[in-house]
This record gives sequence, C-alpha cells and structure tokens, in this order.
Amino acid sequence: MIEPLLVDRTDAVVTLTLNRPTAMNSFDVALKEALRDILAELEADRSCRAVVLAGAGGQFSAGQDLREHVQTLQSTTGNPLDTVPAHYNPIAARLASLPKPVVAAVRGMAAGAGASLAFLADFRVGGPKTKFLMAFAGVGLAADTGASWTLPRLVGHAKAVELLMLAEPVGAEEACRLGLLTKLVDDDEQVLPTAQELAARLAAGPTVAYGAIKRQLSIADAGTLADALAAEAQAQAICGATADHKAATMAFVEKRKPTFEGH
Repeated sequence: MIEPLLVDRTDAVVTLTLNRPTAMNSFDVALKEALRDILAELEADRSCRAVVLAGAGGQFSAGQDLREHVQTLQSTTGNPLDTVPAHYNPIAARLASLPKPVVAAVRGMAAGAGASLAFLADFRVGGPKTKFLMAFAGVGLAADTGASWTLPRLVGHAKAVELLMLAEPVGAEEACRLGLLTKLVDDDEQVLPTAQELAARLAAGPTVAYGAIKRQLSIADAGTLADALAAEAQAQAICGATADHKAATMAFVEKRKPTFEGH
C-alpha cells in the first residue's frame, strides 16, 4: 500500500511530502488523517526543530479530493463537510501554533486547501511553475483550512476578497509580489532543496525564540497593544531563561559565533 504521507528526517529537519501524485496530492481522508496526526506528534518532538511541507510528482496539492467528496455528497449518512472540523481545522490549528519553523516547498499547483496549507507555513518557496488558486468558490464553497485568517494577513483584505471570490490563478511572479511566496527560485527542481536548506538554517537557530515569535505575532494580529506587550513580556521571560540565550549572549561578548541547542 502506498503511504499517503511520506516522512523524512534529516538531522533536525522533518520533511512531510503529500504523496498522492496521480491525484495531484489532493486530500482524501487517509492523507488528512496522516497529516493531522504527524503534526500532533511533531509538536512535542524535541528532535524536530523545523518542518518542510512538500508535494510529490511536481505538484504541491490540488486541495480536497473531489472524487471522494462526490461520494460523500451522494451518501445518505453523515455530513460531507464534517471533514472541516474533523480534519482541516485541526491541521490548520497545529500548523499555525507549531512552536518551530515551517517551510512550504510549493512546486506547481497549490489549490483550495492545498493553497491554504501553504499559507499556514512561515516561509513559502516557489518556482516558475508555481501557481495558487483559491478554488473554493468555484465549487460553491467558502474558504477553509485557515485561508480566511491567513490570506488577509498576507495580501490585505481587499486582495483576499478578490482571490477568494473570483477564484483566478495567481502565477509565481505575482505570488511573490503579493507576499504569497517568500522566495522564488529560477528552477522548479530547486524548490524543495532550497526549502530544505532554509529549514536546516532555521533548525540550527534559536528555535525556542522562533516559537515565541510565532506566538507573539498571532496575538498581536488580533489583539491590542496591551495584549502584544503582555505577550512580549511572557515570551522574553521564557526565552531569557533558556540556555540558548545565555550561551549566545556570552558568544556575542566574546566575539564568536553562537551555537543554538533549542533549549
């Protein structure tokens, strides 16, 4: 049986590859459950210090598997959209709050929930053939997998309305200009290696501080200045007590490069 999700560990970087290339890595129940469950494991895994999201076969993900979805729509039992609270919401919540950096290697098409998944990453690397398509409205649905939260933060409210309602594809250069991509490389074959190189760089950094920065930004996005200041005080108390902070401060004083251990 072909595994729907491949998990590769290289040093402190874990690469998660959506592995349904004949279906453009679309999300069936097996893939959604595998991704949801491994993210829960990685959250508590101290040996994992950075995560890469990728797709097999030259595409990132076409989003929900509509063939499977048609079957559930035609079924007389259950609600086919129960997959949102059961699968997509937990995946989005885990990725958004994961206390370690996440890099998406967005090669080829990222549509619907596939695009939403990429937007939850902290960094997104693409190539010439990268495209984003907010395909939800095309099948009579609203956004899911966190897109209503991430997209306005990346491109602004007005552009988010346009992308979600008109459901027109966004090419690589425009995606980079809008901020949907962090980095655009010249060769599609270099998308994954570039993403993994970035993840390795992040994994060697102060990962406790990175997790704190992610929490700070999520609070500041939705809160007041007082909320942000309180979050900053809490984060600095946590980071200031780490061995990484103490060792890096000494390294700075002694004019040498710091080594971060992630604790």
